Amino acid sequence: MIDTEQLPPADRFGMWLDLVARTSAPLRIRSDHENDFVARAEFVDLGPLQLVRYRYPSLEAVRTAKLVRRTEVDYHLLALTTHGTGVAGQAGRQSRLDTDEFTFYDGSRPHEVSHLGDDRGRRPAGSIVALIPYGTLPLSADRLAPLLAGRMSADEGVGALVAQYLTQITTYPEQYQAADAERLGTVALDLIATMLGRHLVAEDELPREVRRRALLTQVRGYIRRHLGDAGLTPRAIAEAHHVSVRTLHRLFEEEATTVASYIRDLRLERCRRDLADPALEHRPIQTVAARWGFRDKAHFSRAFRATHRLTPQEYRTVHVEQARIVNSAASEVNSGPTY
Repeated sequence: MIDTEQLPPADRFGMWLDLVARTSAPLRIRSDHENDFVARAEFVDLGPLQLVRYRYPSLEAVRTAKLVRRTEVDYHLLALTTHGTGVAGQAGRQSRLDTDEFTFYDGSRPHEVSHLGDDRGRRPAGSIVALIPYGTLPLSADRLAPLLAGRMSADEGVGALVAQYLTQITTYPEQYQAADAERLGTVALDLIATMLGRHLVAEDELPREVRRRALLTQVRGYIRRHLGDAGLTPRAIAEAHHVSVRTLHRLFEEEATTVASYIRDLRLERCRRDLADPALEHRPIQTVAARWGFRDKAHFSRAFRATHRLTPQEYRTVHVEQARIVNSAASEVNSGPTY
């Protein structure tokens, strides 16, 4: 992570310029806040691509032809505007930037962007940028050219899923292990390729496996969001994703599971987590079960015991007590000796 607040105000903008100069797609930057440039950049490497979460004052950035020639590797850039507004331009096209929208660039071509914070620049602007090396997307640079400097929604459809995925990873990178990076990067590329393909009306050009993995990620996200809905059935899931029930079942068969098993396992995991939480001890077990989609008390009890070898009440008693012991010990350590 790079945070300019670690330096005196007079040195902050220079630090930021050095950072940008070392990136894979360097830019020339100008800002009205050069005397006190409070900015932050957080980097997350995901195998085939890199994510960068930025926060910065209002600025103008240009990738000149000279900077392009100095770049050794060609990249595509997908930028999600998280705060503020602005203007992007590339290949003779110019678009307005708004919060919760994506913009796509070709790093091997000159481009420019201005980004203003909220309230006329008094609040920071922000973005999440995915640096995507050439060849990692299943669409050629020429095929992607119509999207350059264009606007793509990040609050509906696949765009919303891509935004949620990138935001989750860059907000909580500590939740993921280094061994997860390659797989997380592959999922990100599949989702990005699907989103770009839809905006090109070229989704059929994507390899079948890319489309399958992207659809599976969408379906899993939908299931997690609707886990407590009693109407979460294979038919409802299939209809929400405009596929047949047979296609949905085949999608999960390739993952060596079934739709029903995936839903049941997720629901049981959510129930297990709530039952082990001392803060929820007052909540009746049936309320916990119903919250996550189990309407039948006997069915829930049988399923939970088959998975955890304890009844829900037995599990709660054991794990809540363990949590109390751990919390008590931690409290004693933190309080230290008294004299």
